[in-house]
Order: sequence, then structure tokens, then C-alpha cells
Amino acid sequence: MSTNKDIVIAIDEGTTNCKAVAVNSEGQVLAQASRALSISTPHPGWVEQDGEVLAARTLEVVAETLKEIDPQRVGGIGISNQRETGIGWSRSDGKPVNAAMTWQCSRTAQFCASLRERGLEGKIKEITGLPVATLFAGSKFRWLLENTEDGFKRAAAGELCLGTIDAWLLWNLTGGKSFCCDYSNAARTQLLNLKTLNWDPYMLELMGIPQEALPQIRPSSGLFGVTAGLKGIPDGIPVLSMIGDSHAALYGHCLGRSGCVKATYGTGSSVMAPLSAADTSERALATTVAWQDGESITYGLEGNIPHTGDALNFMATVTSVFARPDANDFINGVFDKTEDNLGVYFVPMLTGAGAPWWNEQARGMITGLTRGVSTAHLVRAALESIAYQIADVISFMNKVEGFALSTLMVDGGPTKNRALMQFQSDLLGCEVSRSDTPELSAIGAAMLALKAKDNLTPQQLSALIPPHEVFKPNPQRHEVLQCCYKEWGKAVRTALEY
Repeated sequence: MSTNKDIVIAIDEGTTNCKAVAVNSEGQVLAQASRALSISTPHPGWVEQDGEVLAARTLEVVAETLKEIDPQRVGGIGISNQRETGIGWSRSDGKPVNAAMTWQCSRTAQFCASLRERGLEGKIKEITGLPVATLFAGSKFRWLLENTEDGFKRAAAGELCLGTIDAWLLWNLTGGKSFCCDYSNAARTQLLNLKTLNWDPYMLELMGIPQEALPQIRPSSGLFGVTAGLKGIPDGIPVLSMIGDSHAALYGHCLGRSGCVKATYGTGSSVMAPLSAADTSERALATTVAWQDGESITYGLEGNIPHTGDALNFMATVTSVFARPDANDFINGVFDKTEDNLGVYFVPMLTGAGAPWWNEQARGMITGLTRGVSTAHLVRAALESIAYQIADVISFMNKVEGFALSTLMVDGGPTKNRALMQFQSDLLGCEVSRSDTPELSAIGAAMLALKAKDNLTPQQLSALIPPHEVFKPNPQRHEVLQCCYKEWGKAVRTALEY
């Protein structure tokens, strides 16, 4: 490959928008473009997207980014994608057989409940590392086949393709010539055996998924195919990485160094820690493949929390803070406005409890209300709940052999609140290292593509990691907050038993 091909285009295909970022061999962002994506909810619990629109918008942002640079310098494409979203399409014409069912979609709840009622959750967790939940793509694939005419028969004959979004984008980028996914996305289907790293025969039979309909699994860093027949995108650009977005962020933070745990603060939160082995003993958390970088595999231990940033939005809405002209300043300043939380704890189990509790019947709760409580105390309680929930997940991670925490690597909108980051550091008693790079998932995918393109060493890849700001814990404050954390635990137990 020509030495002047020093740029990769990283695709960051999320739920609400897709982005393309041009990154050079020094890790610098040279250009980018984005498009909003819409979500449909045709029935309660159904959350879906138009697969053709999703692919078209992604190709548009890649073409637009290429206009801002010299296309001759582009040596590869990397893909970071929303996880667990499932889509099916016809192998003959590439047309979707139904809408893409997003990770939020819960239309398969009845089927998942039947698996639990049959007492299969323990075996499924042992094989796949994942608890039984509508989140994962396997049950979505089953629904797609059930609701497609002759779906199971056509899938078994190889006429239908079932894939996560990385596989769907690759198919479109390569003109239907490549049908592959990477290990990190395969692990989110609940069809991958974590020990053999192949599609698992028992899970395929249980879900009713013919292997003929599934993509080939490949390392997250390596050649997946080349572009072909696309408007505004030259033929022959190799696709050199594919990885789930949360995994890509962990890679972009620290390349999976032991002791570096990643927490993304968004509407909800993903807390992920690298593991060297597939330990599925902790039932409250998911074990998954973080990535296979072309040389070795890194596993991940993960907890998904439904309401973190959403908890803050909820509280700011019900207290009318968002109606204030200084809403953002008020929220960012509540730690300065209040000496402490005045004994108020907000447990934001607004749609039930996620990790590590997994209780769909739990309900949100505010405890400790007294006459002196102000709006600032309530908003502070919502902010603190983000840190407490992440601490809950990490407390369960501590039970897993091989887990270590030296630094919490953080990204996402709420991390801009410096007081919250200091609170998180003091609560956990460890450094919090914040990335201010909004394209972190794209950067992770770009780094994996550059690794494949240039055969980069770990030392060379480390030089590409975006800068972080470090918050150091205050030992005295850590001791004080352990008492607060016990009170939080009481509030959680009350909510779980409600």
C-alpha cells in the first residue's frame, strides 16, 4: 500500500446520528460530517429504524468527508456502530425484509420471559456471557424470521442475511460482496460461544437461527472487504476495522490496559472493564468480547445502567429547572450552591432497575426529604445518583477474579461537570480520567484500522490516544462519602422492595 495513504475514515454509526471522521496517522481529526437518524415507535415497546435510510445516511457522510480531504490519501475505513440492533435482508437484492430493531426494542419480551421460565438463563449466561434480555440481537433475529414469509426456510437456504449494524454497513460499502461481522458485535447477539468464539449450536437451535443466515466472524482489526460501486466513494478502499461503539470507546481511552475501566455518561451508561479471560461467574453483569485486534482477544466485563444522564434530565424537568434561562449554569453549579445533599437520595429506577440489580418491577424513589430541601438539593441528588450507580456496578466488578481498578476513564456529556467528576473520584477513591474528545468511538475504530493498515505496535497506538484530564481523589473526602454510599444503598434496597 502506498506510503502516502495516511488517512482512515472512521464511521461512528449511532442510534440518533451517524458520523464520519477523517483521521490521519498521527491521530488528528482532519474533517468530519454527520447526519441525524430518526427512530420509530409504532407500538409500545417497539423501537425501530429504516435500514435503507441508515445505510444511505452513512454513505452520505463518508462521501461528504472525502470532499474535505484528498481521497488519494485514504488508506482504509473503520466502523464503530450501535450494538445489539438487528436487521435482516435479502441476499439477492440487499433489500431489508423489515425495519431494523434497535437495541432499545423490547418486542421480544414474551420470548425472553419464556426462556427464564424454562430455567435456561444460567446455561445461556454460561455459554454467551449475557443475561436473558430483549437487549440482545438473537431474539430479534428470531422475530424477524417469524414475521417474514417463509423466513426460517429462506434463512436456512441462505437466501436471507441476519446481522448487526456493522455487517449491514459492510454489505452496503462493498456492494454486497462481503458479509462479515467482528467478534465484539457477534458477542452481542447472544449466539456466540465465548469459549469457542464460534456461533454456538445450542443457542442457534434455541433461538431458531440457521447458521447459513449469519455472517462470518472476523477480528475487529483486519481486512473485511473493499468499497465498490458507491456514489462519491472511490472503489477499492479497504474496510479495516469493525467494532461496537462502547468497545471502541474503551479502546480509544486506553487500548484495554488492565485497571482502566471505562464509563460512558450518556442517557444511560455503559461501564466496561477489560478482562483477559471470559469469566461468566458474576451473574449481575455481562461478559463479552471487547475486541480481537488481529493478534489477541480482550474480553470485557460490562454493566448497562438505563438512567444516568436521563435521571438528571428527569429531575431538571419536574423541578422546572429547564424553564430557567440559566438552566445549564444552575445544574453545573449545584455542588457550589449546596454544602451537601441534606440527606436526599434519588434512585432513578424510572423503567425498572438495570445493572447490577435487573429488576423490571422496581420504581424510582426519592428518600430523605425534609422541609429544608431545595431545588438545588434535588438536582444535586440526581447528579450524585449517576456516580452512585456507576459505583454499584464497579462494586460487583470487584467480585470477579482478574478485575482491577486504578483509573476510571470517562466520556460523555455529563462528564463536562467538573464537580461531578471530582465527586466520582472521591467516591471511588481512584483517579478519574476524562476525555473531552466527542469522537472517541470513531477514534477507537480509526486506531484499529490504522493498526491493520500500518501494523502499528502498542507503543505507536498509545501515542494516538486523545488527551485526558485527570481528577485525583481526596482521601478525607473518600472516607466521608463511604457513609453517604451506605445511605444510598439503603435507598436502593427500599426502591427494589417497593
